[in-house]
Amino acid sequence: MASTSLLKASPVLDKSEWVKGQSVLFRQPSSAAVVLRNRATSITVRAASSYADELVKTAKTIASPGRGILAMDESNATCGKRLDSIGLENTEANRQAYRTLLVSAPGLGQYISGAILFEETLYQSTTEGKKMVDVLVEQNIVPGIKVDKGLVPLVGSNNESWCQGLDGLSSRTAAYYQQGARFAKWRTVVSIPNGPSALAVKEAAWGLARYAAISQDSGLVPIVEPEILLDGEHDIDRTYEVAEKVWAEVFFYLAQNNVMFEGILLKPSMVTPGAESKDRATPEQVASYTLKLLRNRIPPAVPGIMFLSGGQSELEATLNLNAMNQAPNPWHVSFSYARALQNTCLKTWGGRAENVNAAQTTLLTRAKANSLAQLGKYTGEGESEEAKEGMFVKGYTY
Repeated sequence: MASTSLLKASPVLDKSEWVKGQSVLFRQPSSAAVVLRNRATSITVRAASSYADELVKTAKTIASPGRGILAMDESNATCGKRLDSIGLENTEANRQAYRTLLVSAPGLGQYISGAILFEETLYQSTTEGKKMVDVLVEQNIVPGIKVDKGLVPLVGSNNESWCQGLDGLSSRTAAYYQQGARFAKWRTVVSIPNGPSALAVKEAAWGLARYAAISQDSGLVPIVEPEILLDGEHDIDRTYEVAEKVWAEVFFYLAQNNVMFEGILLKPSMVTPGAESKDRATPEQVASYTLKLLRNRIPPAVPGIMFLSGGQSELEATLNLNAMNQAPNPWHVSFSYARALQNTCLKTWGGRAENVNAAQTTLLTRAKANSLAQLGKYTGEGESEEAKEGMFVKGYTY
């Protein structure tokens, strides 16, 4: 069994401190080149590609005040699980009907700045025959695309995973750009109960960095998503300890791969106790730990921090986000939620045409709540009991 001591076997012994201590790195400009100096060494970092200006513009558009990301990039298999929960068969027609409901919700762009799509959806039309991408653009929502190929077992690790999909990524991202996508998403995970091992952390960080560099070269803003899974009985301090090392590793390899920080978005987990921990954290505690970690590890050059919900209830995810926005931050601190935006909406729809308007209203209510939370103005008044239901699933995959 692989060692569970995090990063002790790391071949580059000083990289965590290098990322932590080099303030010059945090001021990386978007010009053609910048030299980073660390004592006796110097590294020349070139701008990502001819898309540099567009990448910055896209990232800033997504990280705009009062708006966040709707993650609707569930694979067909996972979408099938969602449909099954309301008694619908997993067919393309049913997936199309549900996705049409989401993208065509009137006024969605007031609260949502970007939508992450699955490949099928990027090339799909609505039930009315209009391209999904065009509907989003008309709503002032930037279309994005999930580009990873999912998690597979990481041989030699402590029963951990790695994310596949780098093979052929350059040609796929170029095609996605031509189809109208302007940002990408790659999700990898780290499991605290399984260590995490140094091997798993390095693999996660390196994969995210290579994906980010390739995406920028094709004109897509990469969402960098190193998810610390909620699974486990650990306390909030253990989550902080692991996340601190994972984020340092990620940004070290992003710099090594010449990724332009102004042209990325980070999609991390909030710092919370494990889902099975006896100790629960208040929104204020989650905000305190998470913002401390951001300050210690994330360059201010990164335009947006788009938190995932990771199995939190709709209400919990919104309250925690609101607590993080009670004072100004160097970044746009916002959301990129899937279930925490869609759960009540899906149940309200139930696969029935007569429920579409009610389901869209529910989606808009949830999106508006998180919009207010991004502005630090959410009160929690009038929330339904369904919004308080936890959505953690042990060993959740999608």
